[in-house]
Formats: sequence, C-alpha cells, structure tokens
Amino acid sequence: MRALTIRQPWAGAIAHQTKRVENRSWRLPAAHHGTRILIHAGAQLDRDAQVYGPHLDVYSAVVAIATITGCHWSDDGTCCGPWGNERTYHWELADVTALPNPVPAKGALGLWRPSDELLNAVTAQLSHTTP
Repeated sequence: MRALTIRQPWAGAIAHQTKRVENRSWRLPAAHHGTRILIHAGAQLDRDAQVYGPHLDVYSAVVAIATITGCHWSDDGTCCGPWGNERTYHWELADVTALPNPVPAKGALGLWRPSDELLNAVTAQLSHTTP
C-alpha cells in the first residue's frame, strides 16, 4: 500500500466532505489504478484554498484511506464538479473512509511507502470503522 501527502484543507475535504478527486500535475502510474492508498494531511496549509468546516486542522497525519478508481486529464476542470482544477490530472477517489483518530506521520513527495508501524496503526482503526 502507498500513501499520498495532500495539503490541508484538501486532505480533510477528502476525508470528511465530498472531495473525490485529487488534482495532480502528473499522471497516476498504471500500477496504482484500483489500489487503496492512505490519505496523509501534509505539514503545510494551501493558503489559497477556500474550504471551510470541521476536521481541516490536522497536519502531518494520515486522516483517511481511499481507492484510486481512475485518472484523467482535464483542460477546463469542469468534469469533476467544484473540486476539479483546470489543466491537471484528476485522480478519482472512491470508498473513502476517514480515520476516527488521525495517525501522526511524516509525509513525502509522490506516492510513498508507509512503514509497517504506520500501516498497523491505520489497520487497527479500520477494523472498527465502516466505510
């Protein structure tokens, strides 16, 4: 399993709101299509974001798990509702499950490999959570 670091408030919007697309400048590697990933809230805030609500103030922690169901390029961003940006790859997310307790972790660029300890901490919470 891999993890993806996403700045807040976007990670929180995936975990606790309706954001089901992640905008990236790079195409999803084919090997990861259909896989589950950890959603990691990065250490920095996207200061240009205008998303409000609870659960958007967690940093440097895994906040959810999701399945990547597809990836496509969008010139105008309109294909994915209010969450899609123009001129980016849209990574489509489904089966998002927010963790009851975010698991502290240091993130990394790209799709990164979480430690066994981190995976165990996430798995322990998922056994008590329904999607």
